[in-house]
Amino acid sequence: MSKPDYNALALKMHEAFRGKIEVVSKVPLKDRTDMSTAYTPGVAEPCRKISENKEDVYKYTAKGNLVAIVSDGTAVLGLGDIGPEAAMPVMEGKAILFKNFGNVDAFPICLGTKDVDEIVQVVKMLEPTFGGINLEDISAPRCVEIETKLKASMNIPVFHDDQHGTAVVLSAALINALKIVGKKFETIKVVINGAGSAGWAIMNILIDLGVKDIIVCDREGIIVKSDAENLWLRNKMVEKSNFEGKTGNLADAMVGADVFIGVSGPRAVSKDMVKSMGKDPIVFAMANPDPEIDPEDAKEAGARIVGTGRSDYPNQINNVLAFPGIFRGALDARASDINEAMKVAAAYAIASLVDESELEETFIIPYALDERVATAVAKAVFDAAVKSGVAKA
Repeated sequence: MSKPDYNALALKMHEAFRGKIEVVSKVPLKDRTDMSTAYTPGVAEPCRKISENKEDVYKYTAKGNLVAIVSDGTAVLGLGDIGPEAAMPVMEGKAILFKNFGNVDAFPICLGTKDVDEIVQVVKMLEPTFGGINLEDISAPRCVEIETKLKASMNIPVFHDDQHGTAVVLSAALINALKIVGKKFETIKVVINGAGSAGWAIMNILIDLGVKDIIVCDREGIIVKSDAENLWLRNKMVEKSNFEGKTGNLADAMVGADVFIGVSGPRAVSKDMVKSMGKDPIVFAMANPDPEIDPEDAKEAGARIVGTGRSDYPNQINNVLAFPGIFRGALDARASDINEAMKVAAAYAIASLVDESELEETFIIPYALDERVATAVAKAVFDAAVKSGVAKA
C-alpha cells in the first residue's frame, strides 16, 4: 500500500481553507447588551482597571493565554531561508498544535527583517499583548543571541522551540533509554554531532541532568576554539565539553561512546562508527527527513536503542511532546521565564508516562498524539516555576 501524497493533500487543504487558523469570539454578540458589554461603553471599565493596575491585564484580557510565534523565515523546516511569507504555513501549523495539545492561543508573527537588534526590539514591543514568546525557525547562531537578549529584557517567558523543545524531548528519551541499558548520566560518554542551536541546548540540559563527558562535533570534526567572529556559539560549547582535549573527526569522537546524538545532516554516521561505540550504544539520529544513519543500519551495527525525528520509526523525538505543555504550565504559573529547572522537570514528566512495565527498546517515549503528555508536562513545569521562584500566580 503506497503512502498518501501529503504534499498534494497539504496544498489542497491550505488553498481550500486559506490557511489553518481564525479568530473566534468567546462571548456572544446577539443584542444591544452584548454589544455594550463587549465593546463601548462597557469596555471602558476594564480599561480603567488595567490603567490603574497593569497586572489586571491578566484578569480582564486574553494576554495570559496568548503566545506569539515569532519567525523571520530563515530556517524553516529543512527548506532553509525561504522568507517570512513562506514561513507562515509552518507558524499556522504551530498555532494549531498549541491549541490542540495545550489549549494555548498562539498567533504567527512573521517578521520582514533578519537583523538581530530589530527582531529583539519588535518582540520586546509585543510584551503588553502576549503572555509568552515562542521563537521559531530562526537561523543559528542568531536565534541564540535573540533569545538571550529577549530573556534578559522581558518579563514574560521566551522559548526557542527548535533549541529547547528538541532538548527536552531528547532528554526524556535518554532518561528511559538509560534505564534499559543500566547506565547513569554521571558515567556516560555522549557525542553530539551538530554545533548549532539545538546542539547547544541539548548540551546544556544534559549537563543539568548530570552528564560530565560530552564531545561536540561539526562538519570539520571535534570542535575546537576559533578566532572567527561568527563561531562564538561554537566557542561557548568548547568551554563546556571535551575536557580531555580529544582531537580528530566524528569517527574518532564516537570510539567508546555510550550515546550518539545527531542534530546535523543525513548519512553523517557509518555502521563502523556505531560498531566502535561502547556496550549497548544508544543512537539518536535526528536529522530530518533523512537521519544521520538509517535506523536499520544502526541496529545492524549493534545499537541497542535507536531514535529519530521521524514518525515512521519507533522512538520519535517530536517537539510536540514538549512545547504545548511547557507553555501551558508557564502561563498558568504566570512565570517570568522558562528556566533550566522547568525544562528538566518537563523531560522527567514526559519520560514518566512510559511505565516501567511498558518500557522496551522500541518504546522509550510517549507517542506524539498521547493526550496525557501536555497535562503532565504543564503540572511539572508549573511546580518547577513555583519552586524556582519565577512564578507570579
